[in-house]
Amino acid sequence: MEMRALSVQDMTKSYGEKVLFDHLTFSIGEKERIGLIGVNGTGKSSLLKIVAGKDTPDAGEIVCPNDYTIAYLEQEPEMNPELTVMDQLFLSEAPVIQLLKEYERALKQLEESPQDQEVAEQLFELQKQMDALGAWEANTNAEAILTRLGISDFSRKVGELSGGQKKRVALAQVLIETPDLLILDEPTNHLDYETIGWLEEYLSKYSGAVLLVTHDRYFLDRVTNRMFELDHGQLYTYKGNYQDYIAAKAEREELQAAEEDKRKNLYRRELAWMRRGAKARTTKQKARIDRFEQLEGSIGQGPKKEQIDLAMKGSRLGKQVFELSHVSKSFDGKVILKDFNLLVKPGDRFGIIGKNGSGKSTFMNLLAGKLPFDSGEIVTGQTVKTAYYTQERTDMDEKMRMIAYIRESAEMVTTKTGEKISAAQMLERFLFPMHAHGTPIYKLSGGEKRRLYLLKLLMTQPNVLLLDEPTNDLDTETLTVLEDYLEDFPGVVITVSHDRYFLDKTADRLLIFEGNGVIGSYYGQYSDYLAEQAMAEKLESAPAKEAKNETVREKPKKKKLSYHEQREWETIEEEIANVEKLISKADEELEAAGSDFERAQQLSKELEQLNEKLEELIERWSYLSEFVQ
Repeated sequence: MEMRALSVQDMTKSYGEKVLFDHLTFSIGEKERIGLIGVNGTGKSSLLKIVAGKDTPDAGEIVCPNDYTIAYLEQEPEMNPELTVMDQLFLSEAPVIQLLKEYERALKQLEESPQDQEVAEQLFELQKQMDALGAWEANTNAEAILTRLGISDFSRKVGELSGGQKKRVALAQVLIETPDLLILDEPTNHLDYETIGWLEEYLSKYSGAVLLVTHDRYFLDRVTNRMFELDHGQLYTYKGNYQDYIAAKAEREELQAAEEDKRKNLYRRELAWMRRGAKARTTKQKARIDRFEQLEGSIGQGPKKEQIDLAMKGSRLGKQVFELSHVSKSFDGKVILKDFNLLVKPGDRFGIIGKNGSGKSTFMNLLAGKLPFDSGEIVTGQTVKTAYYTQERTDMDEKMRMIAYIRESAEMVTTKTGEKISAAQMLERFLFPMHAHGTPIYKLSGGEKRRLYLLKLLMTQPNVLLLDEPTNDLDTETLTVLEDYLEDFPGVVITVSHDRYFLDKTADRLLIFEGNGVIGSYYGQYSDYLAEQAMAEKLESAPAKEAKNETVREKPKKKKLSYHEQREWETIEEEIANVEKLISKADEELEAAGSDFERAQQLSKELEQLNEKLEELIERWSYLSEFVQ
């Protein structure tokens, strides 16, 4: 049986003076799920377009079987506003869709002329072809996929849809084609948590190959089995998912760090965070996580290692940040806030979530003083110095060179340890190589401009950060740098985002905009909140009878400890103390290991096991303490 594979051989592509790809060679095999990542401006979307046949390389070729099919979802799909949703879906050139359209046309002709023998024979032939291609399911699949993507009115005109709805229709259009290769550019944009979960499941069972670009790192981790990284015109390939990529990247970065002593080792910390899992990333385990972060930060760092410290010394922040008392605000006829109260304290990390149009950006503009409120009071502390990263395109003088643009904020910044860092060093830290610092802004890609804008805001050394959908424009590597910065940021961070991964790393309290002025609150991580919501909805939708049976089966509540549990309770605190001593000792040994990397790795593993043991003991202690008489 012929292998359904695509091969790219010796491909080169330049735009102006910039070389995007320099003699790239790679292949995409059957059932491979490939995630493509790289810093903004490296050419990810350009590579997708060339593989999809929407653009041509300067040199090289793409080899695949003659009947090999490719479907491509663009980041901003172009659609005919006059077509209905279903007509737009069946614009596809895929053979199965064309056959379905021809069958529908012949069926309509036969309904108009029931005695036309020629049309009847044509319909019979088409039916046989439909059987052979399995096209009968295409129409049913189209409706099912649209419904799962939140589109229920198939007769509605495309021009009446929102941008997010159009993206969903375009996604459905490529999914029903079932091509050999599915190419997806930011497929999770405009999708809610439940729909993203459905798409993850759909792609994991997909019979063809998938090549995708996304900033959603949970999605990458759950869908992919191979990773491509574009970097300075070269393509690096990794087996496995996003977590496997980070592990390999961490090793590569450590080797480079040993030679260059330049950059902070972000990826070890990133890998440790992912491996801890959602359960361990709870407020209760903060002490354990802090210890683990210290451990991860020390791996591979010799005593003389010099790194750029991104923990910049922010402006001093007093005790008062924001205090909202009985604030109300309506915008364009919609109630955003209704008698709303909120106290924001130093060190707070808020994530703001909710459906599009629920008023999240309006709320951020109120905090930033960009919009007036209707009633109530907003008190902003006298020491508050805000940096506001907005979704709108910022006013940039695109004739300016990057280094001059950054120096408008500051020539130099100071870290918490008192070290001075130049604007050029900060540009390097934000993934702009030294040789590019003189580049005029107009030559940058859209994502690179957003990264430059973010850096300029941080260079003002604020103490309050307002971030409105930062993950929409920033690549995964820039987000890792930003998350690392936020981890040590001493001020307040308030973020509007739909990105589960980013919010899990940067927020410990959520404000949930439910619409019509209703705002809920949740202490904990976004993933935990979503899991609880999904469980609540599942319980609500269960039949009443089943719920009744569950109530009958429910065991009587436990009132006190058993004999064995009482004995366990008497010794558990001593056991916790012993494990903490072992952790402390392993920490000291790791610090003394210096450049002995093998010993450091062994100690790291021991520490991970000890921390897991400590976590289990703490959870057990919490459980037992509820029943102590």
